[in-house]
Amino acid sequence: MAHLAIEGVSKIFGQTFAVQDFSLEVGDGELVCLLGPSGSGKSTLLRMIGGFEQPTGGSIRIDARDVTNLPPERRPTGMVFQSHALWTHMDVFNNIAFGLKLRRLAKAEIRQRVEEALALVGLVDYGRRAVTQLSGGQQQRVALARSLVLEPKILLLDEPFASLDQHLRERLREEVRDIQQRLGITTLFVTHGQDEALALADRIVVMRDGRTEQAGPPSVIYREPQTAFVAGFIGSMNFVESEIRNGVCMHPFFGFHIPVSDGPVTLAMRPEAIEVSPDGRPAIATVHRVTDFGTHKIVDIDLVDGTRLKAMAAPGEIIRAGMVVAFNCSHVFVFRDNALIHQSAGHDAATAVQPLFSA
Repeated sequence: MAHLAIEGVSKIFGQTFAVQDFSLEVGDGELVCLLGPSGSGKSTLLRMIGGFEQPTGGSIRIDARDVTNLPPERRPTGMVFQSHALWTHMDVFNNIAFGLKLRRLAKAEIRQRVEEALALVGLVDYGRRAVTQLSGGQQQRVALARSLVLEPKILLLDEPFASLDQHLRERLREEVRDIQQRLGITTLFVTHGQDEALALADRIVVMRDGRTEQAGPPSVIYREPQTAFVAGFIGSMNFVESEIRNGVCMHPFFGFHIPVSDGPVTLAMRPEAIEVSPDGRPAIATVHRVTDFGTHKIVDIDLVDGTRLKAMAAPGEIIRAGMVVAFNCSHVFVFRDNALIHQSAGHDAATAVQPLFSA
């Protein structure tokens, strides 16, 4: 196990910051996901940790040792790339053994460690297969074994499942998490998939424009987003623009008290926080579409002012397209200039966030 400390790291390409003054500490055995959209700097950061990019500024330390200027082969890191980067002229065994041969280990030790690595990733008896005969998932397992066989202190994974189908991605991420916990290896995992981050991470670092937008455990990132960007990037979120005057939200269907200064605000609500029910009163909200996911339904509702909201309903709920419904919300986040300034939850939100319409 190992401790990783990134202190004020920046990377400039031309005149553009890819990563800007980024700091992070990763504890022994922790799995941290770097999550963000394309261009947020997460892969560049990972490559700097692995030694494949040189930082413009800042330092990178592993177990208090400064590795900022060391080449990849002299760092105690192992990197798994999205593209697998396997040598097609070598069989599986020799792909995994390559790094051990460079270290001039004895043949018996190389064989033992390669066989252990193959067993670890579920590819026993695949050693003499050509890598071109393997599926995408099997090739990614070989790439993982090739990194793990070198016994790195830090494992770096750069969107390793991005090219695989959804079911295979889900299975492999569970296997990687099991292996990571079994070995207790400190791991950084880059992804732009929120589901992947929520399923894998001990801690998520949401990146935007080369900086940290928010960092924390998955449950905190989801339930307590500190910016509108994080709220919209993690999970599904409804956003409604409005204005506060004298402590009252002026939106016609979300007129409730918010103890903040006057000015524009963005209201944000998770679909699971919005409850819909059939309503016989004049049509304020109408069901546009119902999508049945088996475990739950997602209900798109259109308000008369043109606002569209997504709500969540139980699988047995009788809700159909075209139905007039009433709605209320049990939790509302309030943002201004991207920052969270207020939230209402539980009974207060459920009673306060009622559509203000005339019967």
